[in-house]
Amino acid sequence: ELRRANPELVPEGQVARPTLKLAVNADSLNSWFVDAMAAFTQGGNELLDISIDDQDHTAKRIKEGDVMAAVTASSSHITGCNTWPLGTMRYVAAASPGFIARHFAQGVSAAALAQAPVMVYDRKDRLPQQWLQAHGLATRVHAPQHFLPSNFGYVRACEVGMGWGIHPTGLIGPQLAHGSLVQLLPGMALDMPLFWTHPRSAQAALERLTHCVMAAARQWLEPENAI
Repeated sequence: ELRRANPELVPEGQVARPTLKLAVNADSLNSWFVDAMAAFTQGGNELLDISIDDQDHTAKRIKEGDVMAAVTASSSHITGCNTWPLGTMRYVAAASPGFIARHFAQGVSAAALAQAPVMVYDRKDRLPQQWLQAHGLATRVHAPQHFLPSNFGYVRACEVGMGWGIHPTGLIGPQLAHGSLVQLLPGMALDMPLFWTHPRSAQAALERLTHCVMAAARQWLEPENAI
């Protein structure tokens, strides 16, 4: 901002290219947020430095000053920050037909889910447990867990029968369409509201980015009132 307001501070022949540090959850980064980044970078000379973190933890990155803005799952007010609702990312539980035949031959139940291996993105990922709790399927017995911090690898691992997993519907449409993945319990989704947060002091500097983020979210995410 200082260099934009005072061009004489920029060495002759150079262009000020500020870098914006952002924190985004992996599922957003692998879907709708790419559209936001593309629109933003085509309209200016800013550079982006993206950190991947769980949507329940990105708000902490804002509080600690690690990033200028974040996609978060928290609507809680953060002192000195503005927060906008983006919409809802819808998740479903899915696995390969072979995995379902092996582990849920008698139906998908809490007891069967407690024994079947589940894919977990990383140690911060609570989506499988949140899905179980949301649908009354959680038990005191914790299912065997595979940890795989790669969106592509996570989907492929479920396709080849390593475990069942929680997937954003926007990322596995083709797999559901041709049957390499099948929903465990059709109609039982988990809706995760997402928010865009940044310090109020950075509002002017991030105004264009905020518009790009909001526009991309409208194209990909479920409206907030659809929760």
